[in-house]
Amino acid sequence: MKLLRFGPIGQEKPGIQTADGKNLDCSSFGEDWNESFFENEGLHRLRLWLRENQSKLSEIPKNARLGSPIARPSKIICIGLNYRMHAEEAGMPVPEVPIIFMKATSSLCGPYDPIFIPKNSTQTDWEVELAVIFGKRAKYVSVENAMEYVAGYATHNDVSERDFQLRHGGQWVKGKSADHFAPLGPYLVTKDEISDPHKLRLWLKLNGKIVQDSNTSDFIFDIPTIIAHLSQYMTLLPGDVISTGTPAGVGMGLKPNPRYLEHGDVVELGIDGLGNSRQVAMNDPEA
Repeated sequence: MKLLRFGPIGQEKPGIQTADGKNLDCSSFGEDWNESFFENEGLHRLRLWLRENQSKLSEIPKNARLGSPIARPSKIICIGLNYRMHAEEAGMPVPEVPIIFMKATSSLCGPYDPIFIPKNSTQTDWEVELAVIFGKRAKYVSVENAMEYVAGYATHNDVSERDFQLRHGGQWVKGKSADHFAPLGPYLVTKDEISDPHKLRLWLKLNGKIVQDSNTSDFIFDIPTIIAHLSQYMTLLPGDVISTGTPAGVGMGLKPNPRYLEHGDVVELGIDGLGNSRQVAMNDPEA
């Protein structure tokens, strides 16, 4: 299944995309795609409900805004330097254990919402990433059983302000958490539709030019390893998001001159089977 959410910011309703590409309104199911939904076997119940009700559902208007395909999760956890080629371009050694940092959940936005360049920003950057969404509570998970906890996957742009991240002191979270720094979607694709998440092409264009083009086969730490590692240190809840790192081609790593987002730049990105998203960079209207 492909789960999506649509409507104005803060008023999103649940929906699905069908195999023939139609977006259908699932408001009559009576639940949002949130922690409670996943925790209470929502995907299984939704499948059963769709068998009886899909033919009755109305199509979502073509011009409807798409929000994040999941309601605000309890955590957005990111993995740094998880592609070998990205570690090389950053001039950093390959990590021996996963590098973990967090994004504020308030940074979550829809796949076509603008990227807000924060006040005083000089180095807002792009990062296409594979996001993993949890379907049930995970704690002290083994590598062998880790994939049982996955609900599905989504395309994620881990937008980053490099000056805030690297030169404002403290942890990376400062450069990762501004409003609209986590465009997610267009939909959550359930794991049964992705035969191997470790063999997915992912790419990103800046103003129509490819700058990132890689494959999840370049992971340093695979998804089961990441889940098992994280679950030793924190409880992962249904609906939580792990963003699994970005490949080479970020603005900070461009040679000989780094390139960062400016007002009006267009970012397009996608992952095999997970759909494409598009964001236009703009100065934060509240700055």
